[in-house]
Amino acid sequence: MNEVQEGVRARYADRALHMAKGGAGCCDGDPCCDETSTCGDGYTADELASIGLDATASLGCGNPTLLADLHPGETVLDLGSGAGIDVLLSARRVSPGGHAFGVDMTDEMLDLAKRNQAKAGVANATFLKGTIEQLPLDDAAVDVVISNCVINLAADKAAVLREAYRVLRPNGRFAVADMVAIEELAPDAKQRLDLWAGCIAGTISLEAYTNALRDAGFKDVDIEITREVHLAGVDGRIASAYLRARKPALATAAA
Repeated sequence: MNEVQEGVRARYADRALHMAKGGAGCCDGDPCCDETSTCGDGYTADELASIGLDATASLGCGNPTLLADLHPGETVLDLGSGAGIDVLLSARRVSPGGHAFGVDMTDEMLDLAKRNQAKAGVANATFLKGTIEQLPLDDAAVDVVISNCVINLAADKAAVLREAYRVLRPNGRFAVADMVAIEELAPDAKQRLDLWAGCIAGTISLEAYTNALRDAGFKDVDIEITREVHLAGVDGRIASAYLRARKPALATAAA
């Protein structure tokens, strides 16, 4: 495990233990969060009530389950599934006949997600241990890939996007919420592990994200900025965004 992965894993292991004791998600006592935080954005009270959770269970920056326009019978994969909120909501949306998978590298988060699954009474969901750079799923295994403020945490985003492309079926959809750079961060900020784990240092520009998706083989790339986020004491500008793309119907391996 590289230094960035270990820093992220350690932070989110601590966060999972905190949440398991009744604490909130990414914003409870987090110095990176302030009144402009995007944590828990995009969820309605009714859909959260359907799985017995509230927005404090979210560690994300949006609601990719709405962005993905899920349908009964589809198979969904959540990259970096955390406490499981998006997997469980997806499982509800693709029922009957569908299934939702979540992949996370943190044992503590996987344990928390499985407890939340039991609480929600959702049977058509599976949580798997693994990294988003090397997904534990077969080629062309899912119809939709979602993620919520996780891809920015990966040092090798190209590997993540290649894996997302690999596991999608032809004409499959990529629909994620993530953080992006509007104005490049200062070089010293990009080197700070605490800012990597805080969804800041790992952000890349809209152009870089678009190019990475296209290089992986995706088509119809669309990025929508949803909210700019204030950075206290850090030079640069970042924002939460929704990103959509599609694997071609007659897909070939990316060069």
